[in-house]
Amino acid sequence: MGKVTYEVVEHDGGWAYRSDGVYSETFASRQDAHDAAEAVAREQRAPGEDEEIEWEDSRGKWHGEHSDGRDRPDAEVKD
Repeated sequence: MGKVTYEVVEHDGGWAYRSDGVYSETFASRQDAHDAAEAVAREQRAPGEDEEIEWEDSRGKWHGEHSDGRDRPDAEVKD
């Protein structure tokens, strides 16, 4: 898998992180959004079990695929 970047940005009267045009929930502070993005990035890098997954792209189309639990992306947080 490739690289995932979580960018901390102002959003909806607060702060959020976004990746590939998709925003997280809104946080009260930039630090809270950064901390949440760091936690998500750590989870992305952690190996897991093989499984079938479904995900929605930026156009709203759903996809299904097999996910190898050892094939983890390089995930980073950008402020």
